[in-house]
Amino acid sequence: MAGSPLSRVLGRLLRTVWRPPADRPAATAPGGVQDLPHGLAGVELVHRPEDDGEPDPGEVVWAWVPYDEGDGRGKDRPVLVVGRRGTDLVGLLLSSRDHDRDADDEARYGRRWMDVGRGGWDPRGRPSEVRLDRLLLVPPGAVRREGAVLGRAVFDDVVAALRTLHRG
Repeated sequence: MAGSPLSRVLGRLLRTVWRPPADRPAATAPGGVQDLPHGLAGVELVHRPEDDGEPDPGEVVWAWVPYDEGDGRGKDRPVLVVGRRGTDLVGLLLSSRDHDRDADDEARYGRRWMDVGRGGWDPRGRPSEVRLDRLLLVPPGAVRREGAVLGRAVFDDVVAALRTLHRG
């Protein structure tokens, strides 16, 4: 059957329909998290975490975030919710990678990072950094789970840095 007309048709059909999971965006990609291009206009920056099972400003949540390239790929990652714009959340992605080591490269590409320390959002307890230059608009339905609350003092430092960077 390896060379039969039926096997060739089935092979073509499977190659057309099936793509490996790594090539497929997560189910929440369409209508999910997107970049917020116009800075902080209309964004209420506030620390208001509530223990209610709903995502709130001041909490670190997990959501599928598209890569910078905008090619439909992305990954599930922690996001610090810094405020709201209407019913949507506004967030910043977190990373456990130390960007101080490649700060010149990061700055050359316009990426600005700030240390926020360790928290319950990282199961291995690694220190994290938040990316200040890329604001994310996060529909509450795109949040996969809540991770932890970021302390008020660190949150206030992040907001001050955001306002300076985005002049908002």
